[in-house]
Amino acid sequence: MLGGGWVASGARGRDRLPTPAWPTGLRLTGTEGAGEVQTPLVGPGAAGLGIGDRVWFRHAKAGELCEHVNELHLVRGGEVVDVVPTYRGEGRAFL
Repeated sequence: MLGGGWVASGARGRDRLPTPAWPTGLRLTGTEGAGEVQTPLVGPGAAGLGIGDRVWFRHAKAGELCEHVNELHLVRGGEVVDVVPTYRGEGRAFL
């Protein structure tokens, strides 16, 4: 995904930002938003991170995510339980 996630469309606000989901104990700093060239994260989970480590974000709206990827991996309890296509992955566009 690179760059910290995609910001949801609509009026500007914190409710449009993706939130760090894994590893746990991370939060955005408020000085730069998700999706910037760098996405600074703080909190208890940050101490164990190194440059290049992967962080997963939960998006505020699924539409933006589905516009950029062909499939979604459904995760339960830390395990991928299914992979499903997005409308982009099915070759559809709703513009």
